[in-house]
Amino acid sequence: MKKLFSAFALLTIIAIAGCSPDKADGILRLPVPDRAPGQQDMLRYAADPIPVVRVGFIGLGMRGIGGVQRFMNIEGVEIRALCDLEDYNIERARQWMEAHGWPAADVYTGSEDAWQELCRRDDLDLVYICTDWLAHTPMAVYAMQQGKHVAVEVPAAVSIEECWKLVDTSEKTRRHCMMLENCCYDFFELATLNMAQQGLFGEIVHVEGAYIHDLRSLNYNDRLSANSSYMPGEGEGEIPGLSGYWDRWRLQYQSRHEGNPYPTHGLGPVCQILDMHRGDKMNYLVSVSSAPKGMEEYASARFGSDSQEAREGYRMGDMNTTLIKTERGRTIMIQHDVVSPRPYSRIHLVSGTKGFAQKYPAQQIALEPDAHYPLSKPAMDSLLKAYEFPFVTEIRDLAQRVGGHGGMDFIMDYRLVYCLQNGLPLDQDVYDAAEWSALVELTELSATNNGRPVEVPDFTRGAWNNVDGFSFAYAD
Repeated sequence: MKKLFSAFALLTIIAIAGCSPDKADGILRLPVPDRAPGQQDMLRYAADPIPVVRVGFIGLGMRGIGGVQRFMNIEGVEIRALCDLEDYNIERARQWMEAHGWPAADVYTGSEDAWQELCRRDDLDLVYICTDWLAHTPMAVYAMQQGKHVAVEVPAAVSIEECWKLVDTSEKTRRHCMMLENCCYDFFELATLNMAQQGLFGEIVHVEGAYIHDLRSLNYNDRLSANSSYMPGEGEGEIPGLSGYWDRWRLQYQSRHEGNPYPTHGLGPVCQILDMHRGDKMNYLVSVSSAPKGMEEYASARFGSDSQEAREGYRMGDMNTTLIKTERGRTIMIQHDVVSPRPYSRIHLVSGTKGFAQKYPAQQIALEPDAHYPLSKPAMDSLLKAYEFPFVTEIRDLAQRVGGHGGMDFIMDYRLVYCLQNGLPLDQDVYDAAEWSALVELTELSATNNGRPVEVPDFTRGAWNNVDGFSFAYAD
């Protein structure tokens, strides 16, 4: 882990040094590599149908074990392989499968490269990755190189270099790479997406998203242990991975970096509403952070002012705020704060010329001709039901029964399997994974340069306007 952290720190320094500001506008720009000969873009790419999706899981911590449980409730799935560094996590998954009458899966554990053995199997269609952040891209790239489709937890990458690796590998191998951004499948977010697509809000001019979640105790494993059966509920624990890395890896990252390391929960749903790389694109961002106070104060109170934890030193500001300007002139505001005593919030705000919607801190929808006042709760609930996507209506009861953040995790997995089985484009492509994850490094570049504008790379290499709007694919 320390080697990986050091490598990323070096990449960040190189990236900052390699930025080239345009004298006319002062925007910091990173180079966009040419597409290699033989590569094609993956926009609306559809692989051959896979009637029975054979899956292997890498990482069986909080997110991974939940994935296993959800996949066991989807028809046309075989769980062939399980991989984790911790024997306890492997055993927990095996016992769960056995208790529910599933055939035993092959096990990979005991070594750092066990995951590579899993990826090399010739009887897997999908590799589902739920490890720590720094392992996401290396594992996803290797799995695609072995001919597997990939689903990887958020963020899919932590540097621009890693984003390009995901894009180039997916284009070269013609394998799907979907980031598991479950918040895109929340019932409210999906309904507002449908409302926006039906023109209910008029022309969308501004959106907001966030990840505001008090994780101070979790940073120090106060609530968890390596042998914990804790599973996060709605608004409790959006922590990808944790398989084997019980060395406060999230806290270590906050100690070494600035900006927004976890941007995708708020960003993903609003990017779909704005048709990112399907008719619009992010042009540039500016990002600023408050002073880092929360973790130092918490550590002093929890461990003592003379403790190593209190003397650790934290670079990441408590609140990071990022503003993004798009090609079509819309604006996006994204925030990140995981160290303040505040209620959980993803904000999810949509503002257009005819109406407004917001999920946090209170669900509200306001529409012309009297948008000065929000709709009553009965009127809002009726509207949300009316704009529910058909596939949500179809599986709502099952999703809520299986669970996973109120059911959105199950809808995410259900849609992934459905698209693979029917040979359809996935709801999220590799460019979504790259664009949304790119904020990890781009916000750090801006925040460490006094909020200087930073260009958002076009990972489609000019093809961002070739698809007319975001849409879900359905079988005939």
